[in-house]
Parts: sequence; structure tokens; C-alpha cells
Amino acid sequence: MKNLFFLIVGIAGGFIVAHEINKTTRGKRFFAELDGRMREFGDTVADAYKEREAELQGDTAEELSTK
Repeated sequence: MKNLFFLIVGIAGGFIVAHEINKTTRGKRFFAELDGRMREFGDTVADAYKEREAELQGDTAEELSTK
């Protein structure tokens, strides 16, 4: 229970610190760059997932057509 308390306090503290940093110009720039990188990463993962899904569906279609 004690560990859960410290986890929650740590998360809350992190949000407070991030909020204070975001108030500065340099902090806003940092978080904007971080957001851009995270979105780019998410888009890359989504594209790879869709590509792999298409490959698997193509394999399934080929297997069905050979039966």
C-alpha cells in the first residue's frame, strides 16, 4: 500500500513539474518537439501495423485460393 502511495505522489509530482515547465518558452518548445516525435512514432507504428495486416490478409487470400 505504501508503494502505491509513493507511485501516485510521484505521478502527481511529475504532472505538477511538467505543468510548471510548460509555462516557460523553452518548456513549450520542448513539449512541442516531444509531441511531434511521439506523433511521428505513433504514425510509424500504425503504418507498420496496417502493412503487416495487409500482408497477413494477402497470405490468407492466397491460401484460400489454392484450396
